[in-house]
Amino acid sequence: MADLSSRNPDWWRQAVVYQVYPRSFADADGDGLGDLRGVTQRLNHLATLGVDALWLSPFYPSELADGGYDVADPRDVDPRLGTLDDFDAMVAEAHRLGLKVVVDIVPNHTSHQHPWFQEALRAGPGSAARDRYVFRSGRSTHGELPPTDWQSVFGGSAWRRVADGEWYLHLFAPEQPDLNWENEEVRADFRTTLRFWSDRGVDGFRVDVAHGLAKDLAEPLRNIGGIGATGEEALLRVAPGSHPYWDRDEVHEIYRDWRKIFDAYTPPRTAVAEAWVPDTRRALYARPDELGQAFNFEYLQASWDADELREVITGSLATARTVGASATWVLSNHDVVRHASRLLLPPGTDENAWLLSGGRAPAVDQAAGLRRARAATLLMLALPGSAYVYQGEELGLPEVADLPTQVLRDPIWEQTGHVRKGRDGCRVPLPWTPDGPSYGFGPGAAWLPQPEFFASYAVAAQAGAEGSTLELYRTALRLRRKLLEGETLTWTPGAPAGVLDFSRTENWRCVTNLTERSVPLPPGEVLLAGTPLAEAGSLPPDTTVWLG
Repeated sequence: MADLSSRNPDWWRQAVVYQVYPRSFADADGDGLGDLRGVTQRLNHLATLGVDALWLSPFYPSELADGGYDVADPRDVDPRLGTLDDFDAMVAEAHRLGLKVVVDIVPNHTSHQHPWFQEALRAGPGSAARDRYVFRSGRSTHGELPPTDWQSVFGGSAWRRVADGEWYLHLFAPEQPDLNWENEEVRADFRTTLRFWSDRGVDGFRVDVAHGLAKDLAEPLRNIGGIGATGEEALLRVAPGSHPYWDRDEVHEIYRDWRKIFDAYTPPRTAVAEAWVPDTRRALYARPDELGQAFNFEYLQASWDADELREVITGSLATARTVGASATWVLSNHDVVRHASRLLLPPGTDENAWLLSGGRAPAVDQAAGLRRARAATLLMLALPGSAYVYQGEELGLPEVADLPTQVLRDPIWEQTGHVRKGRDGCRVPLPWTPDGPSYGFGPGAAWLPQPEFFASYAVAAQAGAEGSTLELYRTALRLRRKLLEGETLTWTPGAPAGVLDFSRTENWRCVTNLTERSVPLPPGEVLLAGTPLAEAGSLPPDTTVWLG
């Protein structure tokens, strides 16, 4: 069994980390928005679940132009979510329960309400204040055109003009101006931020848009032309490390500097990169002298297909091994359609079109989706490396695809001119009880409406209920701790087509049937199954079993 004790520097290598989106986790003060005291009150749920750490999505002062990722002060707590004292109390309670704490940091951009950006607007062109961000003159006779054709991830130009005629860069929402990481003051300020939270007991950091900090700002700025603005597709069309603003080689100098700070603590602080880059480039962020770990988005994006998943698993383990890191696995997070719905969508489905249809084109059978999600979960938890679990997936929550457009909060909806529905469907507040105005989320209504069917998914409805998804997670995580040994797997030769079959040790074998028919169950003691095995010696479709 892996040693996850408080002093073990390698606790993260095979940890199960639970992502808390604080505004949707638990509301203690009744204003409809989740808060830090709500998180603290519900930490026992995570301890009972059996995870090793919680990852806290942004809780900083923010106007919520991007769900909290528009940060006005990276060293404080949004007053709607609590205070620094509340944060300290949460960390203390987490540590008392044996849970590590990982926080989100957002180094690529700030909120436009950040004091630095407000100072830059007042200071004017050519000022030191503007050099902390990326300001440029526009093109054409009167500077009325953006400096380049760079595009925002949320849609439209990545440039916005200010009153004096200059333009500033925002690779995301206009309310999120990009920082200039060539500026030493920016670098020094983030060193201060890393120490600030580390000194308060934070065990690690999740680095938002880790591949976006370094940019080619040499004049004249380069247009991207036909190489594309976003995603890995754009990076595959240029020489590695040479895109104007994604995954540039210079970004690694920043993380090597951060590692010196992480290693000054005992145990060293951990970090994981959110870097939407090709597989071979991802390993660079996970090097031991940089962040140490990086999210594996190939696994999240893989379809429910045995050959594709085996290729992704094998490749991901090999990539992590090249730099001495452990692999990471994730099925859902705050940015994607929940996997209890997504895994049942036919390959090639336009997920945005599906969301715009309210989840009706095509319709998703919730029972079938849950069955597949449970199989996917046991497969993920059997893989070597760290598993990241998004809040509510332990309840089997599906995507709330039919949110009325008038309640949407994700800026993507407005930024794209009502073309892309956005990510609100996976951010609907959690149900804790089968009744109440917000199913136990808080004493009043929640900031996003919850569907009536949430009642049957509530924690209180599933706790202690034989066969519930919550109890499946609890059992799986208890077993995983007992069985965990080494960081390798061995594929079983001769597995039937459509079946993933591997051993972690001589006492732990995982078999997943991804076909539409039952297959013979290999010999061994059944330790756990995602679906009851009704027929002896047979493994049903969309089922994972652990054998001993």
